[in-house]
Amino acid sequence: MAASTFFIPAINMMGEGCLESAVQSLGGYGYRRALIVTDAWLDKAGVAARVASLLEAAGIASTIFAGAQPNPTVGNVEAGLERLRAANCDCVVSLGGGSPHDCAKGIALVATNGGSITDYEGVDRSARPQLPLIAINTTAGTASEMTRFCIITDETRHIKMAIVDRHVTPLLSVNDPLLMLAKPPALTAATGMDALTHAVEAYVSTAATPITDACALKAVAMIAANLRQAVADGQDVAAREAMAYAQFLAGMAFNNASLGYVHAMAHQLGGFYNLPHGVCNAVLLPHVEAFNAAVVAERLADVATAMGVAEAGATAAANAARCLDAIRALSADIGIPKGLGELGVKAADIPTLAANALKDACGLTNPRPAQQADIEAIFRGAL
Repeated sequence: MAASTFFIPAINMMGEGCLESAVQSLGGYGYRRALIVTDAWLDKAGVAARVASLLEAAGIASTIFAGAQPNPTVGNVEAGLERLRAANCDCVVSLGGGSPHDCAKGIALVATNGGSITDYEGVDRSARPQLPLIAINTTAGTASEMTRFCIITDETRHIKMAIVDRHVTPLLSVNDPLLMLAKPPALTAATGMDALTHAVEAYVSTAATPITDACALKAVAMIAANLRQAVADGQDVAAREAMAYAQFLAGMAFNNASLGYVHAMAHQLGGFYNLPHGVCNAVLLPHVEAFNAAVVAERLADVATAMGVAEAGATAAANAARCLDAIRALSADIGIPKGLGELGVKAADIPTLAANALKDACGLTNPRPAQQADIEAIFRGAL
């Protein structure tokens, strides 16, 4: 087995009510002014103001930047960077799901490295660590609060840039399920399927290790057991906490084993049509894994076992098929659209989407290499 490196934030706080203790702990770090990066909804709901108040109690002043939009853009990063510099902030606090976290990572990275966030597309392109980043999570899906992945939409090229950089790993991640209770069913479903995609892609990745395998399979089992309930009853704290742990485990897996063509393709749909990332992943996941099954049937059979659908004594290929059926059934049960056509994806755009997907860094660890025609065929099959 080749040598590997395991990336994770230095400190990770989990569980009901951990927000207050997490913010209190920041008082000993010596920070004086934080930029809180969030979205308009969390700002309007008063959640950002609550975090600002907790920071003040810890001796840290703050400025709120609520300009992180879904699928954050280069422009969002630049606007946040301007706010950070004007307020002379020495740390960044991200509050929300993947979009605020990714926007905050872009701001913090450019703050110390200079240039534009577009300069850092690819793998480990930065020279210096970003400003200290504390990531407070409010959804259970992206795991962006603890990963070295940063996804930013380039409005000029209409693509999502994959920035995979050890320097964007947050210093501290916070997963308090009480912050997740107000999330609507559709968002819970999309983020939950995003987490499942992370786990499955990491498990079949060419860079998988025994550590990432253990994290991925446990994540799959917890998502299969809890996502339906979290969608059905958003106030179920136990289901929310289970999903918080599951998405974190999936994050540990893909943060180190990376991903595959599901994410490479979903990024293009998000950049081209501004579609929700988790929904795109959910639709594409069974189609991409059907393509991969020719070389990783045994691994997909393991996923079927984790989901509780494997049949004892069946062939790996048969249980791999059960895995794909179980993924489709879970998506259907929680209201995920059946195909990309329902999301407005057009067949005429597929050649461009496929060409861009093949340039995405996430595809480098897919277990079965693909050509342009293969990716086009997967897109068409998912329509």
